[in-house]
Amino acid sequence: MKPPARPSAPAPRPSAPSSSGPTALENEVLALVNEERAKVGCSPVRFDASLAKLAGDFSADMATRGFFSHTDPDGDTPWDRARQAGVQNLGGENIARGQADAAAVMDAWMNSDGHRANILNCDYTRLGVGVQTGSGGPWWTQNFGF
Repeated sequence: MKPPARPSAPAPRPSAPSSSGPTALENEVLALVNEERAKVGCSPVRFDASLAKLAGDFSADMATRGFFSHTDPDGDTPWDRARQAGVQNLGGENIARGQADAAAVMDAWMNSDGHRANILNCDYTRLGVGVQTGSGGPWWTQNFGF
């Protein structure tokens, strides 16, 4: 999803567990993204803790409130949520639901034009991945940044 221009009032967000680095699943997605980027001559993206927290919070929110969309039930877009969280470098977002592992979610994203475009956008230099497991999931979010 690409950024729209739309103001929005801040809304509270559920908190996902934070850590200083990616989980094993998130790290696997990061590695797979960089493999795909290397195939087309893009530099690798690096882990970004603020984008990862944004992604993790959004995956948790989708699971908790039972929705699946880039726009949450409050009407907030990825850029609204980034602004509310103080994240200034968001470039694009990919979401997915139900894929059992990193390879499956990457396969789904790479077989979707818009998602693949985000993954292979050589302007992006940073990536945060969030995964929320649970009934009906897992919910996956990638937040790409500059």
